Amino acid sequence: MSWSVGQVSGFAGVTVRTLHYYDRSGLLSPSERSQAGYRRYSSADLARLQQILFYRELGFPLDEIATILADPQANALDHLRARREALAEQITRLQKLVEVAERAIEVQRTGVELTPDERFEVFGDVVFDLSYATDAHLKWGGHEGHQEALARAAGHSKEDWRRLMAEAAAWRGQLLAAFAEGAATDSERVLDLAEEHRQHISRWFTPCPPEMHCRIADDYEADARAFALVVPPVDQQPGLASFLRAAIGANARRLSEGGAPNLPEGEQ
Repeated sequence: MSWSVGQVSGFAGVTVRTLHYYDRSGLLSPSERSQAGYRRYSSADLARLQQILFYRELGFPLDEIATILADPQANALDHLRARREALAEQITRLQKLVEVAERAIEVQRTGVELTPDERFEVFGDVVFDLSYATDAHLKWGGHEGHQEALARAAGHSKEDWRRLMAEAAAWRGQLLAAFAEGAATDSERVLDLAEEHRQHISRWFTPCPPEMHCRIADDYEADARAFALVVPPVDQQPGLASFLRAAIGANARRLSEGGAPNLPEGEQ
């Protein structure tokens, strides 16, 4: 007994176009042809189609499905185990994305709403990339400091954000000036700028010990989205992220050696 393309499409839940594509690619070529030359699928063909649809439902690409079906005894189990691990990782990621969405909802409920003009007034050219916020949550979500930073950020008022961003802008201006003038990353001037940045994070978000500050600086150099939170793209220059990372590392070493940061009164 055999079935036409239309019949197989109907009871298998796939389009005729998909079946034609499977035939052209060699993934599933019908075993028979009618006298008029039309495709006819045998019971064995339907069994193969069932396997293809099973693997497709699990997210396997077609080329990998072809490999599995070519030698199922040798490959199927290994491929299924690998796919199970990938699906487990995807489930974990989706669960964390749910947490990100819930956190965003909490922020919206704080009542700190800004009009476009107010947002520009407060944040200026500083870029907040949602994709980076998501990746950062996936990377650091289990750390207590990350959770505290999100909670404190959600609790900031509009005036808090104005003060925070004004403080950051003033610091950024000094950083850009020091970089433009070729100041050494281990000079007292630049070390103090690094320490001001560390204390800024502690003051507004979460306690930031030197080792945490260094991890944050690593992100600045490795990910442009992270560095854009500190220096807007319009102000960025080649080597600036590496300059800041080196300064933060040097300041961490100074603190570990018991050096006292030389900050203005009220900033220590």
